Amino acid sequence: MIKTSKTLTTLGLCISLVCAAASATAADKSAAEASIALSNSFAGNTWRQQMISVWNQAAKEAIDQNLIGKTKVVNADNSAPQQASQLENLILEGWKAIAIDAASPTALNGAIQEACDQGIVVVAFDAKVTAPCAYNVVYDYQNVGRLPAQFLADKLNGKGNVLVVRGLAGTSIDADEYEGAKSVFAKYPDLKIVGMVNGNWTESVAQKEVSGILPALGKVDAVLAQGGDSYGIYQAFKAAGRDIPLITLGGRSEELALWKKLNSETRGGYDTVSSSTVPGVSSVAFWVAQQVLAGNKVPKVIHMPLLKIKVGDLDQWIAATPEGSVATSVYSREWTHQLIQANLNNTPLPDSPLPAEKK
Repeated sequence: MIKTSKTLTTLGLCISLVCAAASATAADKSAAEASIALSNSFAGNTWRQQMISVWNQAAKEAIDQNLIGKTKVVNADNSAPQQASQLENLILEGWKAIAIDAASPTALNGAIQEACDQGIVVVAFDAKVTAPCAYNVVYDYQNVGRLPAQFLADKLNGKGNVLVVRGLAGTSIDADEYEGAKSVFAKYPDLKIVGMVNGNWTESVAQKEVSGILPALGKVDAVLAQGGDSYGIYQAFKAAGRDIPLITLGGRSEELALWKKLNSETRGGYDTVSSSTVPGVSSVAFWVAQQVLAGNKVPKVIHMPLLKIKVGDLDQWIAATPEGSVATSVYSREWTHQLIQANLNNTPLPDSPLPAEKK
């Protein structure tokens, strides 16, 4: 009996090993067949080009680890009809998942629904889409506006003159950021908005618009900017011979370099805030799609944390942000898993990781 029992145990072990091997083979095959494409509405600026570069980094890592089989990037010319047509082609090509940086929140809904009907996972990021079947990796743009506004209110002790430099007029992002800022300023009656212009998130435009309004303004204690145009704001004050006020910053290389310069030149340091959305959000969209394909639970809406740079980390970020580029974290599969869990459990979002130290 003992011998028979050992024989059965050995046989059972062999069967288990065969089953495990078969299961691993099936998993490898499933991973090899998994494919994730990127549909990008526009590639004509540095932010979008960095976004594609980070996407390719994440995709290469996943392919090297046999988590997916292939990837592809297609770019539309800032045209929703062209992007919809490209989505139709991706559907016909049989991609298992498509991530979308959308030209419109609604114009792609027909193509997105068609993809979902074919069993294709759709993950929108950067710009939200309203198709119910899509996953959305989103920033809370009202919070994007609230954070620097609250920083200014705290630094000025609730009293002072603020110039507001908004983004591109007519966009939902600009409107949401301003609504967030207004909700903060409403709590501080002695915090006065003394002027407002649109800088279009562009240095040259911001410099021109701020230069145009400065002669009509008295003392300006602070400038609330949306990021991407802060260096132009600084140049306008400098050219006018005005004292440099407290200016909120984004994450472009020239803004970070300006912060370092002002921090070294200002008695007691230049204490401001740099907060921004980042091109690296594409890597989160990639890993979200991969997690859905792997059968893991993912909420339909995944909230993203802002990248917030502290003065103590400034040199590290400057070293990792080449001239003409934007500071960005590169988000790993492990970090994205933490983000998904935080969204599922309604717990605090993980901080964006620091850049890797250069060797």
